[in-house]
Amino acid sequence: MRRHPHELIVTELPAELSARMRSLSFSQRLFVLLVFGPLLGGLWLCPQPTLGVIMVTVQLGFLVLAGFRIVLILASRGLPLPPVLSEANTPPYTVLAALHDEADVVPQLVSRLAAIDYPENRLQGMLLIEAHDTATLAAAEAAARPDWLDVVIVPPGRPMTKPRALNHGLGRATGDFLTVYDAEDHPDPRQLREAVARFASSTDHRLACLQAPLRIRGGIPGHAFLQRQFAIEYASLFEVTLPGLSRLGLPFPLGGTSNHFRTGVLREVGGWDPFNVTEDADLGFRLWRQGWRQGVITAPTHEVPPNALEDWLPQRTRWLKGFMQTWGVHSRTLCGLGPAGMGALALTIGGTLASAGIHALAVSWLVATVLISALAGLSPMPPAFAVSVMILGTAAAWLSGQIGARRAGVPYSANDMMMSPVYWSLLTLAFAHAAWRVVVEPFTWDKTRHRPDPVQVDVSCEHAGRQVV
Repeated sequence: MRRHPHELIVTELPAELSARMRSLSFSQRLFVLLVFGPLLGGLWLCPQPTLGVIMVTVQLGFLVLAGFRIVLILASRGLPLPPVLSEANTPPYTVLAALHDEADVVPQLVSRLAAIDYPENRLQGMLLIEAHDTATLAAAEAAARPDWLDVVIVPPGRPMTKPRALNHGLGRATGDFLTVYDAEDHPDPRQLREAVARFASSTDHRLACLQAPLRIRGGIPGHAFLQRQFAIEYASLFEVTLPGLSRLGLPFPLGGTSNHFRTGVLREVGGWDPFNVTEDADLGFRLWRQGWRQGVITAPTHEVPPNALEDWLPQRTRWLKGFMQTWGVHSRTLCGLGPAGMGALALTIGGTLASAGIHALAVSWLVATVLISALAGLSPMPPAFAVSVMILGTAAAWLSGQIGARRAGVPYSANDMMMSPVYWSLLTLAFAHAAWRVVVEPFTWDKTRHRPDPVQVDVSCEHAGRQVV
């Protein structure tokens, strides 16, 4: 196991831009006072009109979200492939993979990283493993690793999270560019080549990060509902939403893997926040705050879905808890975000949280209205505007899912459409769990269990036949 002789300096993350600081800022306290004070007073003094105002405001907010989703669908048209750089022009690249309790999948990951199509003398790779994780460490040491892929022990420390491990690797990174992979990932072998070509061909000199699409394949038989809905959700996000945001020049929450960074910029902005359990979502907006921009590439990374509910719920809880942390951090001060950044933060992080929190309540309200009316022998008469907003929002989500699924090559049937409200309602369960956990265990990392992939995906020919410059 090789060790780097020194560690490069990563700019320290300011307290106000870290989830470690849990107190409200002055502007946040003022907002709560000015908004919730009158609301509580109105509910006490004149509850009926106040509830009406709240309902209309919420409905208008979701109408804006539905409209924005349609805009993203229109903006997410195909991205032309850049010319591939010649061997002589490929810059040094660092590959990081933070592993914890992953002994079962280490051989699979190592074989997939070894298949990366990039000059080996320009590659530096690190398997970042916690000091106490002897099983994963033994599996990594025993694996047939390429010469450029090292095992690096992350020293004990708190919080014990993926971003803390990644920061340890960032300090030792020697590549001009850097990417992150998860234990279960199967990246397209030419992904690094497309990323450096995209950086090289971009006219935007503030482009600091590129996100590859994550595509769901495989899974264990017997859990088709969660697997299919999860795959469609990913397809909508990575094939429609993020490309649309990129085309509009807006910041977006990164995925937790297959991000490609300019290493120097990543150090400059402070790396990853070790106290944020969705460090990727936070980092996207922190890059924007400091004047940097994001983009997307087309070469995908394939992943397996969570299977049973006991796998899916902790993962979703962590994501929503981290979104709550990210919202709290970036709403402390709006300086640096600007109108575009504030709008993107509200429509991505805020919209996701609001939608997850209200899905099950909205579905329950509609079902109860219909059932009560039927039992009373009356025609159901829910408010027309509220139902219209629900219909428009559902249609926009279905359309985004259908387009994303077609681009990602995942199945999307009429039955999947009809079952999606059930899946969306499960998000409310995860939201409630996340809200509780962000109070009592804010920095606890809910580990997703990974198993060897039962389906081997052939991604060797996805990016053939491009011009070399």
